[in-house]
Amino acid sequence: MASSKFNGSAAAPGKSEFRNQKPKPEDRDESELLTVPDGWKEPGFSKEDNPRGLLEESSFATLFPKYREAYLKECWPLVQKALNEHHVNATLDLIEGSMTVCTTKKTFDPYIIIRARDLIKLLARSVSFEQAVRILQDDVACDIIKIGSLVRNKERFVKRRQRLIGPKGSTLKALELLTNCYIMVQGNTVSAIGPFSGLKEVRKVVLDTMKNIHPIYNIKTLMIKRELAKDSELRSQSWERFLPQFKHKNVNKRKEPKKKTVKKEYTPFPPPQPESQIDKELASGEYFLKASQKKRQKMEAIKAKQAEALSKRQEERNKAFIPPKEKPVVKPKEASTETKIDVAAIKEKVKKAKNKKLGALTAEEVKLKMEVDEKKKKKK
Repeated sequence: MASSKFNGSAAAPGKSEFRNQKPKPEDRDESELLTVPDGWKEPGFSKEDNPRGLLEESSFATLFPKYREAYLKECWPLVQKALNEHHVNATLDLIEGSMTVCTTKKTFDPYIIIRARDLIKLLARSVSFEQAVRILQDDVACDIIKIGSLVRNKERFVKRRQRLIGPKGSTLKALELLTNCYIMVQGNTVSAIGPFSGLKEVRKVVLDTMKNIHPIYNIKTLMIKRELAKDSELRSQSWERFLPQFKHKNVNKRKEPKKKTVKKEYTPFPPPQPESQIDKELASGEYFLKASQKKRQKMEAIKAKQAEALSKRQEERNKAFIPPKEKPVVKPKEASTETKIDVAAIKEKVKKAKNKKLGALTAEEVKLKMEVDEKKKKKK
């Protein structure tokens, strides 16, 4: 009992000292905890981290299409060499058309088998060995997006897939530059290799393109995001105010029918039963008439209809002989006394204008000139 007490008393102060040594989270800035320092990389997984190796063997197999057989046969020694560095065995079965990877006793990295599985998947999806081997690096991941089942119509699917590639592969090249990923469009799948952040953007662009959203809109957004990421002040702020918001415009609107059927209000009671021919005859009294009387009534109804049709036809013929209504004659208004023109005065002005030559002097001016000339002669 004494020993147990002693041990307990010795442990108590040790715990309190350890607690005091812990750094308080309040002392640190939140921005320091959230941001990753520039140039920081996660340390690589070495044999010292797992010296005893793995307990059991793991293996993965995948099939490949017939047209990839020649290329895989050619580059398979390089695949084996790359995987042997990580102590992983790879086998190629050309009869079954499959590739298999499995761990060995020397394998120390538990996640390398997943990366080896991704490697053979990428090779099966027409990705070249030079690009596919990058998946064995720690900071590189891959994503195989299945697009075959997203669009039902085959022609529409081909058009949208071509839209993703772009003219001469320009759209795909722009995506690769903005996301730092290698993208390969083959058949019903899109394979992408690169960092995790880039793969997320690639998946979004591919799925949006298959949903009939043009990739140029997403490319424009990515370009703006890349410029905003360079500014250290805007890193911790929301970027929604800078990003463009595109509205979906449906150009081909569905044509509305000319006659719209208006739904009647729901009633739990059934509609009233329509009257039969006998009920109608009973109501009008025709049921009790003789056959001859009924025949006479029918003939009279027919004659009345004929007479009505004849009268209508005659009215339409007579319309041609009815003269149209003439417009009422408007009397000309008498000229007001204020606006009367003095004709005699105008005539006199015209006569004077005719007698007068263009640029000639008046009679008074001629007399004055004659007098001036006479005075000059006398002086001389």
